[in-house]
Amino acid sequence: MSGAVTVLLAIGLDLVLGDPPNRVHPVAWLGSVIAWGRRHGAYGSRVRLFTVGALVTIGVAALAGTGAGGVTMLADALGPAGFVVEAVGLWLLLSIRNLLRAATRVETALANDALVVARTAVGEDLVSRPTADLDEAHVVSATVESVAENLTDSVLAPVCFYLAFGLAGAAIYRAINTADAMIGYRDGVLEHFGKVAARLDDVLNLVPARLAGIAIVLASSVDGRGSGAWRILLRDRGRTASPNAGWPMAAMAGALRVSLAKRATYRLGDGALPVRGDIRRAIRLVARATALGIALGLAAAFAITRLMASLLYGVSATDFRTFLLIALMLAGVAFLASYLPARRATKVDPIIALRFE
Repeated sequence: MSGAVTVLLAIGLDLVLGDPPNRVHPVAWLGSVIAWGRRHGAYGSRVRLFTVGALVTIGVAALAGTGAGGVTMLADALGPAGFVVEAVGLWLLLSIRNLLRAATRVETALANDALVVARTAVGEDLVSRPTADLDEAHVVSATVESVAENLTDSVLAPVCFYLAFGLAGAAIYRAINTADAMIGYRDGVLEHFGKVAARLDDVLNLVPARLAGIAIVLASSVDGRGSGAWRILLRDRGRTASPNAGWPMAAMAGALRVSLAKRATYRLGDGALPVRGDIRRAIRLVARATALGIALGLAAAFAITRLMASLLYGVSATDFRTFLLIALMLAGVAFLASYLPARRATKVDPIIALRFE
């Protein structure tokens, strides 16, 4: 049960406080190490690029895991109050509030008919594709795609790895995901320098991305759109270059009944491209999906733990039923909260708001 309390406290801290400034943010420190490695190591032959890139990726992962392991040791030494320390550590690996702020910033710019500002916002905070010539529909599409895809990267995956492998596991995931966001591209020297980061990120996100897609489908069922979201998910999930990004993005396209498109790369869903109001709908849908995904992850982790304990020690299933009730109550509260009006957007530091292609 302590793991569930830690997860809920970490999520609460993220929703209330958002990301701290870069100068005190461990993920930003990892980003600085990766950037240093790219500046000083991304040159030479293909073999050298691959080798150095692998060392940078594995090195930051080891650094993150070691630091998180130290935090866990400190938490253990503090006894019953140690879960607070571990919750703070997990909070620093999440980015829910800043993701939604970034999307809201684009929405606000479009509401003010400031397309240039919206292009800048989506390019700085949410995607890595060129945005200078995007029309409004493609700006909205890029924003909605990023909100959906980052349900995996910024929320569900860190929580899943925490529940499975502790804080060190979540930190290692976040380090590799950050490396993929910074160097995992097929352009120039990064084709080989970032290959290990990209492939490791693909493997680590196999389960969380599918959980995110399913969570979006379930969340859209509240509006009677679950069957459409499921249909598009099954049909279009393989249309992206990534084996994972298509799951939450295709589900989102189906849930909103729009097409999400990156020029000359992919098109997911049916119908027209999204309009500015779909950003708000995507934000609310991801809020619900977050609650459902976390509830499912917690319930699954607790069920597996109790099943093993039952097989080994004969523990009753009563605790699981109690926990499941708490998880469902959490999901219900989050559903209601998703309908509350959002605050006005503020600028997001781009090194913390992870971007995708």
